[in-house]
Amino acid sequence: MTTHTDDPTTVEYTAERPARLDWARHAPEVYKAMVRLETAARKSIDHTLYELVKIRASQINHCAFCIDMHTKDALASGESVERIVQLSAWDESRHFYTAKELAALELTEAVTVLTDGFVPDEVYENAAKHFDEAELSAVIAAIAVINAWNRFGVTCRMAPGHYQPGQHA
Repeated sequence: MTTHTDDPTTVEYTAERPARLDWARHAPEVYKAMVRLETAARKSIDHTLYELVKIRASQINHCAFCIDMHTKDALASGESVERIVQLSAWDESRHFYTAKELAALELTEAVTVLTDGFVPDEVYENAAKHFDEAELSAVIAAIAVINAWNRFGVTCRMAPGHYQPGQHA
């Protein structure tokens, strides 16, 4: 049964709303390049922080497939349900996260949304206080990569619910 409304955040992916395209099968070189980019981006970033960034960007982008995947991976690696649940309201739930995680989440929002066409100086400077240049580069790469994955997931209507933790590790 589907609850289809005009609000895209309430549309369920069912037989009535199937995935549009198996893009990885039809563009395997692009998929392989994305996997290599993902591997490079995550090498020098804390795993917990990386999952929080991926979940938050996916929430902003309404990528149900990626939310499903990264929430399951985060839970499997020991992240708490409470911190994941609060992630969509991290700015109102700051006490659940470290200062470094908050800086990364704030940067994730700024890079993902780009409502003003740029990342505000204060957001960047706050992140730069918590990460050295190599770490900051890795965080920015992680944000860019998850946003790219989200674009594929949302555009192709990749269905959530079938991913097993660690399946794409």
